[in-house]
Amino acid sequence: MRLHRLEVTAFGPFSKTEEIDFDALSDAGLFLIQGRTGAGKTSILDAVCFALYGQVPGARNAVKGLRSDHAAPGTGPRVVLETTIRGRRLRITRSPAWERPKLRGSGTTAEHAKVILEELERGTWVGLTTRLDEAGDLVSRLLGMTAVQFCQVALLPQGEFAGFLRAGADERRKVLERLFATEVFTQVEKWLADRRAATGREAAELGAAASSIADRIAETTGAAPPRGERRAVPAPRPAEPVAEPFDEVGALPAWAAELAGGHEDVRAITDELRQGATAALEASRKALEDGKALADRRRRHAGALARREALREHAEEKSRMASRLDAAARADRVVPLVRAVQARHDEARRARRWAEETRAGAGALLPPNASEDVLVKAERARRDEAAALDGRRAASARLRRIEDERAALARELACLEPEEARVAASLADLPGVVEARRAELDEARLAAAGRTGAEAAVADARRRLDAAHRRDQVECLLAEAESAHRDAVDTAQDVRQRVLDLRQARLDGMAAVLAGDLTDGEPCRVCGSTEHPAPVTSLAPIPTEEQIDEAQAGADEAEAVRERTGKEVEARRTELDHLLETAGETAAGALAEEFADAERALQDAMTRAAEAERLEAALHRDERELDRVRDAQHEVAQALTGNRARDEELAAERDRLSAELDEARGEDATLEARIARLGREAGVLGEAIEALRGSDRAARELAAARAEAKAAAEGEGFRTPEEVLEAAMPDEDQGVLRDRIRRLDDEEAAVRDLLRDPALVAAAAGPAPDLPGLEAALDAADAAHAEAASAAGRARHRRDRLADLRAQLGEAVSAWRPAAGRHEVAERLAGLASGKHAANRHAMSLSAYVLAARLEQVVAAANERLSRMSGARYALVHTTGKAAGDRSRGAGGLGLRVADAWTGLERDPVTLSGGESFITSLSLALGLADVVTAEAGGTEIGTLFVDEGFGTLDEETLDDVMDVLDALRDGGRAVGVVSHVAELRARIPAQLRVTKDRAGSTATIVV
Repeated sequence: MRLHRLEVTAFGPFSKTEEIDFDALSDAGLFLIQGRTGAGKTSILDAVCFALYGQVPGARNAVKGLRSDHAAPGTGPRVVLETTIRGRRLRITRSPAWERPKLRGSGTTAEHAKVILEELERGTWVGLTTRLDEAGDLVSRLLGMTAVQFCQVALLPQGEFAGFLRAGADERRKVLERLFATEVFTQVEKWLADRRAATGREAAELGAAASSIADRIAETTGAAPPRGERRAVPAPRPAEPVAEPFDEVGALPAWAAELAGGHEDVRAITDELRQGATAALEASRKALEDGKALADRRRRHAGALARREALREHAEEKSRMASRLDAAARADRVVPLVRAVQARHDEARRARRWAEETRAGAGALLPPNASEDVLVKAERARRDEAAALDGRRAASARLRRIEDERAALARELACLEPEEARVAASLADLPGVVEARRAELDEARLAAAGRTGAEAAVADARRRLDAAHRRDQVECLLAEAESAHRDAVDTAQDVRQRVLDLRQARLDGMAAVLAGDLTDGEPCRVCGSTEHPAPVTSLAPIPTEEQIDEAQAGADEAEAVRERTGKEVEARRTELDHLLETAGETAAGALAEEFADAERALQDAMTRAAEAERLEAALHRDERELDRVRDAQHEVAQALTGNRARDEELAAERDRLSAELDEARGEDATLEARIARLGREAGVLGEAIEALRGSDRAARELAAARAEAKAAAEGEGFRTPEEVLEAAMPDEDQGVLRDRIRRLDDEEAAVRDLLRDPALVAAAAGPAPDLPGLEAALDAADAAHAEAASAAGRARHRRDRLADLRAQLGEAVSAWRPAAGRHEVAERLAGLASGKHAANRHAMSLSAYVLAARLEQVVAAANERLSRMSGARYALVHTTGKAAGDRSRGAGGLGLRVADAWTGLERDPVTLSGGESFITSLSLALGLADVVTAEAGGTEIGTLFVDEGFGTLDEETLDDVMDVLDALRDGGRAVGVVSHVAELRARIPAQLRVTKDRAGSTATIVV
């Protein structure tokens, strides 16, 4: 990550807009951010962090008011940062939440936080997102670190690392946990602790369940509870229940089996006692039942004698009831005829009364006492007249329809006349509108005709601009290729010369080479002599054939590189020539302006073309509207003519029908009224006719019914119909008498059967039984049987209950054993992970172990710089023991000591002086930055800041520290030192000066 430009407005102490060019500062490599206390040096770092992550470092983030108090009331706070992250040039614009004055009225309104994230693509800023969460996520992913990690890595807050150096294990752990993702190991510790507690609870619950079953066994059998015989178990810690010991819970099944054997013997004895008591009880019960049966037979014999005497007194009553039932049976055959006479009489009376009433109702229509024939003729005359008038109903309905149609025509006429006037007015205006629209369309078409040329101009400008960008790139590539080609040519020449030199040296020393092969007595390969008095020697080394061949291979390879770089140079020159033909020597910026002008011209042409299309559509609408209005005028005129003609036809037809209907209705109000009156009169006359006929018919039926009833009564032995009605009885009363006679007959038969029963006769002749004595003997036997049965039942219940509880106890103990085993394993693992188990020799938790490994890496990276800054005197030492004052368990592994090479001893960091603490904490901060950077995926931090602390250093130590900071610039990294120390202003020429006054702070760059 490298910073390019920072712009702050109304942010922190800066009341106006301040722009900081980090590119100018980064060119120097090391620059100073200096100013008086409170001027706003740290606020610049806050602005960088806020632009990237939307928050400021440390405790300052808790303060929500980031807007400058010196800014004008309506000026909104804003931070703009341009930076390059992983090769992507980004511009981030952020505004914090603030309260702005209302546009109307007094008071303020809330403005929410905003962000705009853009990326530079082909010279143009392209928007990526305006959402706070998306912007933060993209920056975090590109940097590969959180806001806390960034503040520790890129801003290096020295005050915090001095505290980190002297902190205890808990504070040091909190810092490391924020920087390194160790939550998973803490979660493992917590999961193991929860697993230990869960398995402990499970084992304790299962052991308690087994003990509870044992208690129920003891309660069932009356034996002593097994808990009284077991040793006392220590109370478990809260939230970590301990399972029952193995030797106690495991012994419960044997104890229950022993109890079951004893209670089985008790059950067998009680069953034998119950069987004897049952036999004695059955004998006593049978003796009592026999006595009760004898007493019952004696009672039934005495009762039969008493009932026989009572039945003799009811004989006369039984005879009277039989005579009454016979008379009622004969009357039943005549009663329907007598009652039919009464019904006919009532019906004849009603028919006669109805005939008199209907004749009275028709009296106004006929002469008095008119005969039936007169009534029939009058009715027929009225119905014939009504039928004749019914044919006139169609004329009346037609007259009503005529009136309705004329009313509809009148309503239509009332609508058509205003419509005729409106259409005439529209027809007067529309031709002018159409002509004006056609003129506008012609003008727009002329303006849009240049669209094709504008598109061609844009395409040509884009082609030239792309060629210019490629031309600039190819020029750089050509320079690099030419430089590489020159180096390749030089290298090839040097290597070739080396081969020639080696060959020449080989030739120059060839005599010495041959002399080295001479052997006394053997001929020389040059002269053939076998004597070699003075062989040639060489003081210079003579190259071998292998060395010459190796040099030749290098020369061939260098020549191939020269040829390849030469071809690349020619290819780049050819491409550059083609690009110059397209783009010329014009700068890319000028071509970009031409491209922008061409695009604007094209946009204007497209706008006019769109306007022409809109005007053409509007013209078509206006023309269609003109045609529609003309058609509407014609239709309205035709409708008016037809309406008036139809109204005249309907008026003539109405007058003719009205005259015909007036003649037909006569003196009645309407034709319908006359037809209705005739129908009513015909109905009255018809009803009178039917009433007269019904009265005569009812009189004839009454006479016939009287004769039939009298003959039937005499045939059944009755003199008059009245005697029939007196003898008649309802079926319910007859049933009561029959049931009474039947019961008397049944009772007489039952008494006779009882008095003839041999068993009853024998019982009455013998002695009476002693029932009280038999009942007393039965009670005694029943009491003895109940006691024996109760004892046997209790024994059997205890046996069955004990068998059930033994099965439950076996299942409970079987379930408890694996749970206890799991708890032992979980307890050991949890103790090892938390550092509280004896097997964990270092008493170090898992998370502390991981953090200790990270701290060990930090210490190794820090010592590389601390050795230089302290003159090889001090070195940090990572210890697995606890830090000073640390009383917590399982917190080892995060200790820090300082090794002093002068004394050979290790010291506590709190014993360092102020300057020594500064260089040690600075080394620790830089080391931590290196480790966190590697942990974050190796993200390169191109611009970093060191904040304060230099005032505690002497001149020599300051030189060492500045050397270390100067080394941080390797690889093109820029380092900003935040300090107000005066000596640094002379040491670091590139400066960002922050000044403050009553109107707010300002920032100035001095290079």
